Amino acid sequence: MNGSTNIDGSGGDVREAVRERYAAAARATASGAGAGESCCGPAPVVLDDAAGTQVFGDVLYGAREAGDAPGAAVAASLGCGVPTAVAELRPGDVVLDLGSGAGADVLISARRVAPTGRAIGLDMTDEMLDLARANATAAGATNVEWLKGHIEDIPLPDASVDVVISNCVINLSGDKDRVLREAARVLRPGGRFAVSDVIADPDMDAATRADMAQWTGCIAGALTREQFERSLVGAGLVDVELVEGHRVHEHAASAIVRATKPPARAVGLAEATSACGSDAAQASCCEGETESSCCGTATAAAGSCGCSAGGRQQG
Repeated sequence: MNGSTNIDGSGGDVREAVRERYAAAARATASGAGAGESCCGPAPVVLDDAAGTQVFGDVLYGAREAGDAPGAAVAASLGCGVPTAVAELRPGDVVLDLGSGAGADVLISARRVAPTGRAIGLDMTDEMLDLARANATAAGATNVEWLKGHIEDIPLPDASVDVVISNCVINLSGDKDRVLREAARVLRPGGRFAVSDVIADPDMDAATRADMAQWTGCIAGALTREQFERSLVGAGLVDVELVEGHRVHEHAASAIVRATKPPARAVGLAEATSACGSDAAQASCCEGETESSCCGTATAAAGSCGCSAGGRQQG
């Protein structure tokens, strides 16, 4: 991927392939077949690895997590982890699930943030939204909301949610930088980002990267650890933590990824610092001849990367 977190400007081809495949999974579930089964149309979503071990889906939910959502919602899960297990949800939180699918993680969240909080599911697929609404009705959940839209253009105002979760969806986007910037935008200062996703090994081969079936199967589009961490910092998030879990492919693993939006007083500083690049760059970019290119003369640079309000290196 040559360091980029995007495959093209729009990701349109990828988006349509993903939509078709996951719509088919929703129809299969609604008809009584498993999400990984399909008699026609796009190939089914593969839940097993090459050895036949299930590495995606409902098997990853323990009794405690599964108990917070209807069995049908959990059974329809296509995720690679359980983000609600690490999101530190609290009563009163507003939670947004990016690519909410059949709604399992939204319904788990809704119970944990009740009675005063609410959970919002965002998905681009009508079939998945219909399935999620049916699951919410079965659960008797009243503090949930379902939105149709794209995770690259979240239809919510700035600073409107406390927690952003997602379960093996960000890797499916053709513009991951934009997804992470949008997540940071809608988070309130101090808000938490906690997702399960697939992390690619640095040596993932070009053939795997170019395989659309591997992309829609959550493998080919995965970021490496370094790329994910860099994109989160670039989006203005801090306290980035990435913990790898079980293997899902010869060249990829599941992971829990967490970060925080800085408190209001620190947001400006974090944004300025992220613009300075890597840790090494932040340590040196305001020294000598490179000072003017990093610090400039804007007072917005104050406090970042060794800069003072006048663009001079702080002592």
